[in-house]
Amino acid sequence: AAKEIKSVDEFGNVSAFETENLIITILLIQLVGIVGAFLFSKLSEKMGNLRALTIAVIAWVVIVAFAYKVEFEHSFYMLACGVGMVMGGVQALSRSTYAKFLPDTDDHASYFSFYNMCYYLGTVLGTFGFGYILTLTGDIRNSILVIGCSFVIGLIVLLTVPKTERSTA
Repeated sequence: AAKEIKSVDEFGNVSAFETENLIITILLIQLVGIVGAFLFSKLSEKMGNLRALTIAVIAWVVIVAFAYKVEFEHSFYMLACGVGMVMGGVQALSRSTYAKFLPDTDDHASYFSFYNMCYYLGTVLGTFGFGYILTLTGDIRNSILVIGCSFVIGLIVLLTVPKTERSTA
């Protein structure tokens, strides 16, 4: 049977996670994402984009492993903070890294169109895989493993990228 996130009130009563908790979670992810974007920017200045991206993908794998075990509200909020921190940084960092590997050309629109197509394809495939496994097994935790496998595959691909990025300065 699938487990749901539980909330514990000040009297020790356990209840299901409510819609208001999800709204708080979304706001938490967005606010922490600002901090994450700033921190990953500083990290990429010190280590380079590829190393910072590698750290971000490893962080995603850790977050997914943590998500697999989450049962209570406080853990879910900790998870949301981790998601916000990494998501905020990785989005800007991935575009910046991609731009550094583009050839000298005036047609950057075509390259970024390809980037966006890959982004949306990944979104569709990830969502499909998540939903498909959820439908097959009825347990969201198994679906979380699909997302984790996607990050591990992404990490393996990222490690094969040549380490010669151009400076934007």
